[in-house]
Amino acid sequence: MSKRIISPSLLASDFTNLQSEIEMLNESEAEWLHLDIMDGVFVPNITFGMPVIKQMRKHSKKIFDVHLMIVDPDRYVEDFAKAGADILVVHYEACTHLHRTIQQIKANGMKAGVSLNPHTPVSVLSEVLADLDVVLIMSVNPGFGGQKFIENTYSKIKDLVELKKTKGSNAIIEIDGGVNTTILPKLEEAGAQAFVAGSFVFNSDNPKQTISDLLSC
Repeated sequence: MSKRIISPSLLASDFTNLQSEIEMLNESEAEWLHLDIMDGVFVPNITFGMPVIKQMRKHSKKIFDVHLMIVDPDRYVEDFAKAGADILVVHYEACTHLHRTIQQIKANGMKAGVSLNPHTPVSVLSEVLADLDVVLIMSVNPGFGGQKFIENTYSKIKDLVELKKTKGSNAIIEIDGGVNTTILPKLEEAGAQAFVAGSFVFNSDNPKQTISDLLSC
């Protein structure tokens, strides 16, 4: 089993103290930082974009795990690369020409990821799985933090593990939504390797300790 990756979601952080939040995460054991980009169209919420990521990049050497919940992501691939994204995750549901989008992400020097909404089966990735570095399974409906975990996620992970075997894929399976110390070991047992945690980390009394707890639970 590959090592466990924790990717705290800045969506749940204190935006008025963003620099200090990032500095706290720099001192934590988290390997990735999860940045949710929402446009108010693909999902019913708006967050931040390239200028904020560019500023964050100045303060952190962590891997920027950028999750685009936007329509027509192809238009912005190069901009996110310039802003400092290391991994760029697009939604299957937002891409008409998914293979082309993946190639574009890689051509801009980033790792390529695809996210699936709760209703989307993993089988839709059959033709592109070998090209992917990350598959992000949404275990809540995208758009807002702090939602209840969807139980069907476990069987979805197992389906993806099997599909990866048949396609010879090394893609990291990442889970986003409702992750805590109770759920994480069960997700890992099903085959997940990377875990996005927002409210659970930032609403805790000691976020750095909570990240350590997620790595050791």
